[in-house]
Amino acid sequence: MATEQVVLPKKARRFPLLEKYFYFGMSLLVAVAVVYGFSQTVNQNLIHATPPRPWVLWVHGSVFSGWVVFFIFQSALVRTHNVKLHRTMGWFGAGLASVMTVLGISTAIVMDGFNYVHFHYPDSETFFAIQLLDMISFTTFFWLAVYWRKKPEFHRRSILIATCVLLAAAFARFPHMGGPEWAYFGVDGMILLGVVRDLLVNRKIHAVYRYALPALAVLQTFMVHLWLWHPAWWVKITHALIG
Repeated sequence: MATEQVVLPKKARRFPLLEKYFYFGMSLLVAVAVVYGFSQTVNQNLIHATPPRPWVLWVHGSVFSGWVVFFIFQSALVRTHNVKLHRTMGWFGAGLASVMTVLGISTAIVMDGFNYVHFHYPDSETFFAIQLLDMISFTTFFWLAVYWRKKPEFHRRSILIATCVLLAAAFARFPHMGGPEWAYFGVDGMILLGVVRDLLVNRKIHAVYRYALPALAVLQTFMVHLWLWHPAWWVKITHALIG
């Protein structure tokens, strides 16, 4: 007598809420991290700063805050099945991301020079390594998401990583974080939440995470080394850029 085989539905999941609401929940968690981190320093470093900060920092703060709002909005559109509007707004996001890349690097150069002149921070120039990595990482993963826009499983993970790598500045401002060199633990921890979600829902880690996390860890280690150890060739490059 043959044994009857039970076939489970393909959509059967152990954690349906995690499957449905993870990315929207992550968008809200990103907002919480940004608000909490920057609330520690925004008053003394921007609003009532002495000396007043360059105007580009105000623009930078507004535009990058806009990205967080946009990320929440896009996640909400997917969750409410407004996929057509989500795709249309995605091209606005492409324009916004392009502006962010240029603005992020420009602001880093201006502020590193400002900090060196006004506060004489010895590592103002070499800190550009950290800022440059954040913008390169964001830009790379965002445009990978655009390339994979017709592959939702690749697209959504790439967008999440692109957004998470921007959180280094927020995590660096957390009390007791220990400084910017420790902020990447917060960044990678946020991305690891996506890995945990995959293991719980899909019982495997998606390829985007398998390749992205090790690559990010290597680059983060290398850039922190450039910042803290000041190799002569890097000092020469940053001095030429920042002056």
